[in-house]
Amino acid sequence: MHPIRILIVDDSAFIRYALTKRLDEEPDLTIIGTAHDGIDALEKVAQLQPDVVTLDIEMPRLNGLDTLRQIMAQHPRPVIMLSTLTQDGARETFRALALGAVDFVPKPTTTIHIQQVLDTLKTKIRGVAHVPAGRLRLLRQAPAPTGAALSSAAPSRPLGAKDVVLVIGASTGGPQALQRVVSGLPADLPAALAIVQHMPPQFTATLAERLNAHSAFAIRESDGTETLRVGQGLLAPGGHHLVLHRGGGVALSSAAPRNHVRPAVDVTFESAAEAYGRATVAVILTGMGSDGTAGAHRIKAAGGLVLAEAEETCVVYGMPRSAADAGVVDALVPLDDMAEAAARMVHKARELL
Repeated sequence: MHPIRILIVDDSAFIRYALTKRLDEEPDLTIIGTAHDGIDALEKVAQLQPDVVTLDIEMPRLNGLDTLRQIMAQHPRPVIMLSTLTQDGARETFRALALGAVDFVPKPTTTIHIQQVLDTLKTKIRGVAHVPAGRLRLLRQAPAPTGAALSSAAPSRPLGAKDVVLVIGASTGGPQALQRVVSGLPADLPAALAIVQHMPPQFTATLAERLNAHSAFAIRESDGTETLRVGQGLLAPGGHHLVLHRGGGVALSSAAPRNHVRPAVDVTFESAAEAYGRATVAVILTGMGSDGTAGAHRIKAAGGLVLAEAEETCVVYGMPRSAADAGVVDALVPLDDMAEAAARMVHKARELL
């Protein structure tokens, strides 16, 4: 395998220099060029055909979003956004994800911070470098459900003895996949929802807002004081594990990262297995690594059910593959069928209670 060929696009000479110097030190990574704005980037993408592009959002002449739109239309390939740690930065980042960006990293703000960002960026570059162009189309924003579907949301209520807890975990490609799943869940589903997406703290609140706008469930970022309720969903906040307790209670934990991430899917899955046993249905969506597999083991041992996204629709078939290879998945399901499959599993779990 040849080294992964990277094009760095940023209007900051310091960022271009720092990324080039540090990434080029890796034997399996090579910087084939840099670009200082969107016009320059489009010319170099066409000329150099990089495996991965890192792309700034705020640039002169042609901004990152318009540049991304043209890259995905003319020369589709994995694009990782460099995003500022602000509310506006989060909104712009989600616009980029909706246009087809495969992932993002926070833009470094200090010399100390740059090493943390580089470690994350190296991992993400390696994870997405060989994503087929056809799968990149899956990243385009799913159509929003109709207003009628959203207006049919039923009032929430406390968990009852015959209700189910539906737990969903995702990583790379997850925001788009999550929207497709939660927008398809019926309003009368007898389940409470808990979601874990690998994402920094500044971005999970915006993700929760976006999911809430496209779901019959009321979805919010958890602050650790809520209770699980049928018809509602809680999203683990970046920087904290989401722990579920019997009786609907939840808590946030700042314990050490699991699988190098916090929030970790395994933590939420394991707590769901302990608290709800057979009344647990888990869904593992696209993402790098193996987070979710250990938790799926616990859920299966407790009598719960586990679904994982099928390879053909995963942006990165890592987390679902790990769980499938471990033998803890009841079914592999394409993304567009996942909401319906999850609803069926919720009703199946109720029958076993």
